[in-house]
Amino acid sequence: MNMKLQYLAPIILIASLLHSAEKPNFVIILADDHGYGDVSAYQATDVQTPNIDSIGRDGILFTAMRANCTVCSPSRAALLTGRYADRVGVPGVIRTNAEDSWGYFKPGIPTLADELKKAGYHCGIVGKWHLGLESPNRPNDRGFDHFHGFLGDMMDSYTTHLRHDRNYMRHNDKEVTPVGHATEIFTDWAVDYIRERTKTKQPFFLYLAYNAPHFPIEPPPDWLAKVRVRNPQLNEKRAMNVAFVEHLDHCIGQVLNVINDLGILNDTFVAFSADNGGSLPHAQSNSPWRGGKQDHYDGGLRVPFMIRWPDQINAGGVSDYQGLNFDLFATCLDLAGLTPSTEIDAVSLAPLLKGKTMPSGRDLYFVRREGGPGYCGKSYEALIRDNWKLMQNDPWSPLELYDLKSDPEEKINLAKKAPKVFRELSARLRGHVQRGGATPWQSQNAVR
Repeated sequence: MNMKLQYLAPIILIASLLHSAEKPNFVIILADDHGYGDVSAYQATDVQTPNIDSIGRDGILFTAMRANCTVCSPSRAALLTGRYADRVGVPGVIRTNAEDSWGYFKPGIPTLADELKKAGYHCGIVGKWHLGLESPNRPNDRGFDHFHGFLGDMMDSYTTHLRHDRNYMRHNDKEVTPVGHATEIFTDWAVDYIRERTKTKQPFFLYLAYNAPHFPIEPPPDWLAKVRVRNPQLNEKRAMNVAFVEHLDHCIGQVLNVINDLGILNDTFVAFSADNGGSLPHAQSNSPWRGGKQDHYDGGLRVPFMIRWPDQINAGGVSDYQGLNFDLFATCLDLAGLTPSTEIDAVSLAPLLKGKTMPSGRDLYFVRREGGPGYCGKSYEALIRDNWKLMQNDPWSPLELYDLKSDPEEKINLAKKAPKVFRELSARLRGHVQRGGATPWQSQNAVR
């Protein structure tokens, strides 16, 4: 060996080990009811999302990722635990009205914040929580060192921040009354958190959960005016939603800018996604997929998903890997040097980020429980394995079967034409339902 290289080899090895031992910051940005067709990175559209697009452009744009549920609370519970939502007690929406609440976030299940704290992380959530109003299911009870946001489900208005005339805005356990548009408020709080944490050498995890573009669709007037000038042909509903999404994109850009300005760009893993597809009655777009929010058709499940981590992920990548939002749980643990529990259902995307092939033959399971006369407290489920999808779209309809490879828009129901596949997927689906049934979805105090 060359003498110079012989002396350099140990130095190179040590430098490599030191670099690999560094823990990235994690910023997970989750939008609310953000349709696949309302992100301009995926297709030509009437909405412009340059800041969101930049996350995929500077890293990897995923084209076939899905939310864990077609509504809010279950997707959030799955993302924060790496387990299917019914296995942590949240098969349905947790509401401020206990009579119409269909989940109870099981205490004791480790969250992503709980796990990352084992690796020395400071963990914060800004924005929408939607997993419980009372202890032991507030953010500070579930691993987060810092909470600045909204405990409840949806706001009656983005400017009053109330729900059923009650204030659910909190700074940790303290009730607060901020002034302004909620999207801008959450952005300011996120920027403040990042600035404060960057002053220390401790790695941080920020879960930035916007409640936009969930209805009520309330863009600031100046943003709506810009859209009307640019696209005067849009009807009022669509123009309102386009402006609302573009305002959100602008605010996300402010968060990305502060990461760059503080010199932590290369040290920070950023992911963007949504908790479910867009709401069709509110003129949101899930193009080209069938259906929308509440549907088990892909319009309700396929969501924008992208990751960037400069110097670690090559820019401009595109992946058609079929996974779920909660794979971020396993990925973050993997990149932080932690070993996930064998009880989690999520799969780390770290191999894919390094250019390796992900294993195939994985079940993707979905469940939603709901009240009201349309559901009567019952659940309906779906399962995807490879290119096949077995699903119900409500508790009362027969199971449907689709070949997503030949029929990505889910137009041809093959339930009676592919009986072998139907039986195989039905058996697998039953197994998932049985496992989920082992976890109560109502607290003992709520049982009447």
